[in-house]
Amino acid sequence: MLFISPPFGNYLTFLPYTTPIKGSYTIEPRIGLLKQIVNTLHYSTLYKGWINKIGLRNPGIDYGIKYYRPNQVLSLAFLNFNDLQYFKTVIPKNTNLEINVSCPNANVKLPNNMKDFVNNERKWCIVKLSPLTSNKTIDNLYTQGFRQFHCCNTYPLALGGLSGPYLIPFVEQKIRYIKNKYKDCEVIAGGGIQNIETLTYYKRLGADHFSVSSLCFNPMKFGLFYFNYIYLSYK
Repeated sequence: MLFISPPFGNYLTFLPYTTPIKGSYTIEPRIGLLKQIVNTLHYSTLYKGWINKIGLRNPGIDYGIKYYRPNQVLSLAFLNFNDLQYFKTVIPKNTNLEINVSCPNANVKLPNNMKDFVNNERKWCIVKLSPLTSNKTIDNLYTQGFRQFHCCNTYPLALGGLSGPYLIPFVEQKIRYIKNKYKDCEVIAGGGIQNIETLTYYKRLGADHFSVSSLCFNPMKFGLFYFNYIYLSYK
């Protein structure tokens, strides 16, 4: 499976053989998306990747639920520990979720009792890890019942979150740790996938699924990647 991660997952919701991840949604709307994109999004020639400081700008979880479709995944982010109870109250139990505990541009929380989100009615109940998430935290999430991990979010820099090939060694470490220790887990590998070679490398390490986001900054490159390696593979 190929996942389209935010922000592009909010818009590329129509591609066959892909699953869009929408959000990340907070309880209250966080305005200023366009301003943050204009002011902070830029390409780093030093790191050969994109840097942003968008900081979870989104229209709020009520909007996300309203326009949710069963072939999508809603990404959630907790800005307060008590956000968890509200999310549990308003989100239907069969809604596919990705819990973003790793945004580098907002002070997201990692509640201890997230296990209540895990149930047999959801096809996807994913935790999106940071490149710097400790093995101890992964162990704790596993103990809570999570069996799907997205490795991983952008790398935290002073200027914002960095995407691109800089993430590859961090993704590699996470895949190796999870797949070697927990045979019943699914890993979504994302970070630095700009071509089939990186995807194939992650697959050899044990990744079950893959995600792209910054690849979509180049529509032609993404289109060729999608058509040649996703669409034709499943068609």
